[in-house]
Amino acid sequence: MSQAILAVEGLRVAFATEAGTVRAVDGVSFELAASEVLAIVGESGSGKSVTAQTILGLTRSPNARIEGSARLGELELIGASDAELREVRGARVAMVFQDPMTSFNPVYRIGDQIAEAIRAHRPEVRRAAGRRRAAELLDSVGIPDAERRAAAYPHEFSGGMRQRAMIAMALALDPEILIADEPTTALDVTIQAQILELLERLNRERNLATILITHDLGVVAEVADRVLVMHEGRIVERGSLDQTFYSPKDPYTRKLLAAVPIPDPREARARRQTVGS
Repeated sequence: MSQAILAVEGLRVAFATEAGTVRAVDGVSFELAASEVLAIVGESGSGKSVTAQTILGLTRSPNARIEGSARLGELELIGASDAELREVRGARVAMVFQDPMTSFNPVYRIGDQIAEAIRAHRPEVRRAAGRRRAAELLDSVGIPDAERRAAAYPHEFSGGMRQRAMIAMALALDPEILIADEPTTALDVTIQAQILELLERLNRERNLATILITHDLGVVAEVADRVLVMHEGRIVERGSLDQTFYSPKDPYTRKLLAAVPIPDPREARARRQTVGS
């Protein structure tokens, strides 16, 4: 693996609740290299999204206790100030959230929102130039008639198109790292395949390091180079795609693989025997 651009070490996140302390992330460590697709896999509540959000400072609150390190080059993100994190978000590390409908403001046009993200970091960019750049970005992620669609509102886009627009916004400032949190959830399988193909192409063409957060092992098999399996806030298995799918070591990973629906009963039995051996 080439030199890491992001190094996370001993990350711990705990939240104080009325029922007691919840340890959402417990000692997570990993590295991410340029042009790599790293998949973080696990069931809901395993700590995947909290890990990613903490890297960007999105879990900071009075009831949160955060420990460990997340270094982006020479910058320590865990101890960074709010001003430093604002400079990082979007410009160096961008995130595509799970539900694009709630990520866009419903009363502003898509193109204006993308242009606003650009001008927030580059105030010298004029509004007209920002809108032109927004249309170029929408075109780059496969939205037809991009200049006209840039003037549309979020509710006028389909689910797949909103996800593409969210990816376009994330790419607006040419970040080094893209974090995609369940980018194919609630999309039909055809649109899922298109979004995965888009992420793979962007990773290849832009040398973009990607963290893909998902519970869907089918998604992982399509695009990942390496896999981290999380359970109850910890990484229980890590390895290449082939190692994880064909030689899983942890019982939890084997259960995840065995739970993947397979139409043919004979193939299902063979799969259970393989992952159980």
